[in-house]
Amino acid sequence: MSNPREFSRTTTFSVALFLACLLLSGIASASPSISLSKKSGPPTSQILVSGRGFRPNVGVDIYFDTKDEALVVTNDQGEFEDAKIYAPRSARPGDHWVTALERNNDKGAQEPFLVQTDWSQFHFDADGRRVNPYENVLSPETVGNLELKWSYFTGGGVESSPAVANGVVYVGSNDGSVYALDAKADAKRWSYDTQTAVFSSPAIAEGMVYFGAEDNNVYALDVRTGFMLWSYTIHGNVYSSPAVANGVVYIGSDYGNLYALNGRTGVLLWSYTTDRAVDSSPAVANGVVYIGSDDNNVYALDAKTGAKLWSYTTGSDVLSSPTVANGVVYVGSVDKNVYALNASTGVLLWSYTTGYVDSSPAVAHGVVYINSRDGNLYALNASTGVLLWSYTGNDVLSSPAVAHGVVYIGSGNGNVYALNACTGTLLWSYATGNYVYSSPAVVNGVVFVGSYDGNVYAFGLPRGDEAEQEVTSQRPDLNTLRPDFSLKVSKW
Repeated sequence: MSNPREFSRTTTFSVALFLACLLLSGIASASPSISLSKKSGPPTSQILVSGRGFRPNVGVDIYFDTKDEALVVTNDQGEFEDAKIYAPRSARPGDHWVTALERNNDKGAQEPFLVQTDWSQFHFDADGRRVNPYENVLSPETVGNLELKWSYFTGGGVESSPAVANGVVYVGSNDGSVYALDAKADAKRWSYDTQTAVFSSPAIAEGMVYFGAEDNNVYALDVRTGFMLWSYTIHGNVYSSPAVANGVVYIGSDYGNLYALNGRTGVLLWSYTTDRAVDSSPAVANGVVYIGSDDNNVYALDAKTGAKLWSYTTGSDVLSSPTVANGVVYVGSVDKNVYALNASTGVLLWSYTTGYVDSSPAVAHGVVYINSRDGNLYALNASTGVLLWSYTGNDVLSSPAVAHGVVYIGSGNGNVYALNACTGTLLWSYATGNYVYSSPAVVNGVVFVGSYDGNVYAFGLPRGDEAEQEVTSQRPDLNTLRPDFSLKVSKW
């Protein structure tokens, strides 16, 4: 008869051996995996890559598409965290691939990264420059090939300027609604009816759409459904477009107030009262809000408290929205001047005489682009105010947009223009059915703009063009990737 104690020891050993084999088998069969700190972003985006399931203490190369961007070494558990790479400046809009591959082995993992650029508010950014610095499809060489991709009829004139985020175009209409349109087709995802005209241009942030309407309300809608999350009733109609910065929505009213609202809840944080209407749209930079008023003044207010820091008096209404760049505030006035003011003190640096200026300036690469009611688009040296060139259009209220060496502008004669940013040479134009006071947005190689003919337009490059705006990269075969042996090991 067998010894029960020996049987117990044998059984225990067998179970332990079985469990150890299972554990080793699990480790051996574990597949590498990676995670990305973000799934999408513009060219030059920083991406943090983390991985697990690799062999312990081995080198892992991290690729963006087929280019080896970084080399890391795994720890004793075969893991690494927050290895830093960047989406190349040249990466076209569309899906790309991030790959982590063991050096001298074909063991690796891949995740997609969507390259896209968003024009999420009237100014592009809260500082008001109206420049898309990531555009890499349209250029002076390619923009002449633009063609109409689609148009969508809203039912009323479109003076609101489009905002574009995550493949959706948001725009207001004088028919009383805000629309969410598919950026690739003339298809409505949803609309929200305020029953009063919407001149205000939407701003997109943290999953919400912000805008004002003529019914004296500021609205926040869910970006996916158009469901109203909150509204805030203010004094007067809202022609101002919101600027969103650090979770706060800044917006003016024609009753003379500038409001700062909590972006998540709509709770009033502070308000500042001027002597007349605030139809100008605010710009926010370095903790300061800049705004124009029909009381002839440009104001600088503390972004947290609303306390006035300084004001500068022009000769007439300031309908133009300020732009802040390199410590200077640029703004136009109905007194027929463009002003450059020290952003910290409000001291006048220079002024340039044009016609009435209602539109807002764009600033890029040391040049101020601004439209005037005298029918001209002006390009001025940002440091001195010296005229570099001008282009004669017709009764221009639209604000320029700048991207990759091209200036885009709408005109009172119904045309949309694309000009060489360096020379002012006309590169392309398109005639809509009525005047274009809406300001263009340039996103992923497509120009979006509204017209008073009731349509929202999307212009892109033809299919088959070598510079077609959206390029989906092929998923790299792990066996074809070649490491860059000049890379040094990155710390993580």
